[in-house]
Amino acid sequence: MIRVLLVDDDAIVRAGLRLMLGGAPDIEIVAEAADGAQVPALVTTHRPDLVLMDIRMPGVDGLTATETLRARSGAPEVLVLTTFHTDAHVLGALRAGAAGFLLKDTSPQDIVAAIRTASVGDPVLSPAVARRLIEHVTGGSGKEARAATARARLALLGEREREVALAVGRGHSNAEIARELHLALPTVKTHVSRILTRLDLNNRVQIALLVHDAHA
Repeated sequence: MIRVLLVDDDAIVRAGLRLMLGGAPDIEIVAEAADGAQVPALVTTHRPDLVLMDIRMPGVDGLTATETLRARSGAPEVLVLTTFHTDAHVLGALRAGAAGFLLKDTSPQDIVAAIRTASVGDPVLSPAVARRLIEHVTGGSGKEARAATARARLALLGEREREVALAVGRGHSNAEIARELHLALPTVKTHVSRILTRLDLNNRVQIALLVHDAHA
């Protein structure tokens, strides 16, 4: 079972999500929160695999809650589900450590599929959100400064680690990276873990963002 914590200040939205996800045999809603401030305690108590997180909430917003949560050891994955998809929100959520970003008009079956994907740390983006991310990578203000900073961070990696990071940036899975670089799968997993630790990142989405920034 994929244990899910719902975080949204709108009780009607939470009720709708609970009803919708109740039809998925492998998903269990273990708790609900109306404010990001409630998330740490609920995660400690219920140990969800994934937090379905809104952005705009009174008190502690979803971006702050995501960053705080993902800084914890053994933190669950976070999937942002919101009506807002400005550049600041998309990039803020992904840089904070969210595994994915969906809009609330996403179809129920796609939300269920996204939960299954994000629960194991694989990235998930709504098409509109993906377009925002592409626009950010290919242009926009501060592009040169982002590229310089990202290149400096990637320079901290060893040669093989950089090769693995670049492959992650191309969207390759660990198995694909293993075949491409002629490495054993456990070795690839070790390299990914070292990249995350050395660069103070917490998921593959952040590695990919850094790689894309470096090559902007």
